Amino acid sequence: MAYIINDDCINCGACAAECPVSCISEGDGKYEINADECLGCGACAGVCPVSAPQEA
Repeated sequence: MAYIINDDCINCGACAAECPVSCISEGDGKYEINADECLGCGACAGVCPVSAPQEA
């Protein structure tokens, strides 16, 4: 199941650096996950300091 990034995102970029398939990019005020490319591995959730990435 793909992940999404909720509004708690503080735009730090930790999730993007950890993503093994580089499907996370900086959006307008928060990072965004391309659901079509997301493996659902949870690596982004594991490094996020505010738990913004959540299972969709």
